[in-house]
Order: sequence, then C-alpha cells, then structure tokens
Amino acid sequence: MLTGGGDCPGLNAVIRAVVRKGVDAYGDELIGFRDGWRGPLEDVYEELTIESTRGILPRGGTILGSSRTNIFKRPDGVDAVRATFERHALDGLIAIGGEDTLGAASRLSSEGLNVIGVPKTIDNDLGATDVTFGFDTALHVATEAIDRLHTTAESHHRNLVVEVMGRSAGWIALHSGLAGGADVILIPEMPFDIDEVCRLINRRHARGRYFAIIVVAEGATPKEGTMTVATGGVDEFGHPRLGGIGQQLEREIESRTGFETRTTVLGHTQRGGTPTAFDRVLATRLGLAAIDAAHEGQWGMMTALHATEIKLVALGDAVAEVRRVPVEEYERYGVLFG
Repeated sequence: MLTGGGDCPGLNAVIRAVVRKGVDAYGDELIGFRDGWRGPLEDVYEELTIESTRGILPRGGTILGSSRTNIFKRPDGVDAVRATFERHALDGLIAIGGEDTLGAASRLSSEGLNVIGVPKTIDNDLGATDVTFGFDTALHVATEAIDRLHTTAESHHRNLVVEVMGRSAGWIALHSGLAGGADVILIPEMPFDIDEVCRLINRRHARGRYFAIIVVAEGATPKEGTMTVATGGVDEFGHPRLGGIGQQLEREIESRTGFETRTTVLGHTQRGGTPTAFDRVLATRLGLAAIDAAHEGQWGMMTALHATEIKLVALGDAVAEVRRVPVEEYERYGVLFG
C-alpha cells in the first residue's frame, strides 16, 4: 500500500480499513511503502499491522508519508517497481492518491503489475467517482474561514480576497463560497473579467454594503489581456506551482476601485487536521472495498462512490479526464454574486 501526491484528511482511515480487514478477514501480511511512489522505487517500506495502525482513524495526513515522485520520470522506474514486487512476493499494490498517483497506477497496470486504486483529493476533481474523501474536510475549513473573515471585513469596511486550493477544478471555491455567502467566486473553469469583479464590488458599495468577500481558486485565471499574472515552475508531473492569484487580485481591486483590499491564503490549512465524519466513513468504505477487490483479483480497478454505493471502475476511466465544475452550474449561482 502507498499514499501519493498531496496529503489529505482521510488517508489514515483507508490504511486502517485495509489493514484491519486484510489481517482479520483474510490473514494477509501487509507492508506500506514510504513517501508515495518513492517507496517502491527505492524499496523503502514498513510492516503494517493492526497494532501499528491503532488510533490513526481521526488523524490527518498519512502515517506512510507522501511525495509527488513520478516513476515514469526515471529511466528504470517500471523495472525498479517490478523488482520490488518480486523481492517481496507481492500479490498486488493498493495505491491511494489523486490524478497523478492513479495515473501512474493505471500505466503500471498496463505494464502487467497488479494494482488497485483508491481515489483521494481535496480538489474533488477525479473522474469516475461522485466525490473524493478529503473534499468535505477542506470545504469545512474553507467555509469556516470565510465565516470568520466576514465579520472582520464588515467591521473594517474592507474587501477580503480568500484564496483556496483548486488547480484545475473550482469545487472548493464554488461550494465554500456558496456556503459562506461570498460576493464573488472565481474558478479555473471560467476565466474571469477583472472589470466585472470590480463592478460587482462597486455595486455593493452603492447599495450601502461597504465590504466584499471574493473567493478565488488558486488556478483561476483572468481573461486574456485583462490582467498580468505571475508564473512559477512545474513539478515532476508537469503541473505548475500555483499560488499568488489572491495577492494579484488584491492589488488590482484596490487600484481599480480605491477600496481597501486584503488577501488571506488558506493554503495547506485545507489539507491538514482531523477529517470530518463524512470523510472518515467514505475513506473507510473505499479501503474495505479495495482489499475485497484485491482478493477477488479485480486488478486495474479503482474503488468509487456512485450515488450511495461503492463500485469498481477501471483505473483508466478514473484518470481519463479531470472532473471540472460545469459552466452551467457555475452560472446558475451568478444571481447571488455582488
């Protein structure tokens, strides 16, 4: 078993579920690879037992550690993983992760290695599953922050920009913004017009509401030619290192409206801490289904939530495309802005 990519509330619940059922129901011996795909690449692991996983259910993060290591960036990556499988006489591997981790799992499966995926991402952007664990916790953290910022924004007559996570999908921004009563919500799926943002803020002031809450996903971008944005490097999977759109919006809004504007970047606080009850239960259900699938020989599959049921879907289908906010859903809420 391994956990890859960004850490996420609920990862330990999956580990616990797999271990408890694997040991008690099937008599399995389990090992956990350290730090995502680096573990099987370098054969860094630890034994997982019921005793070693006691008390981890409510803990955030992952006891196995994580990284964004990409085995396919290594010339001998697949061979190294295959050798690790053979060295430990592994029946298979349960990979818990998001788009990148499961994308690697899918490619390994096509190379003939026995892999099962479990979906996790706070961004809620994985295809083939209705929701991923971690999203609910991140949503609660972001909503609570927006609630707290409302009072200080109103007290000081300020505009407050709240930057939340969401590289290519705006689910956290949209749902936390709706739950927190944001006046403007900006998501990656819809390039924004800075003039329209300022118009909504000016309209609030004209109506006697001398503050505004602007929620922006880290991957949101302005319409071409309307605003200059900064760019950063990329990780091993080719994704840009984001962050900074909040501060850029702060400067633009204050410059264009003349109203004091400040930014709060929630950053990694959304990933950390105790998972919600919903995420603990969902993660547990997905973990139990994963160890069952392994014993049924359902390799190359991923556990997924469909409506209220846990189903198995092909790993390839799960990573075929990013699950983004539909434009029509975003536009439905436009009447609430400003």
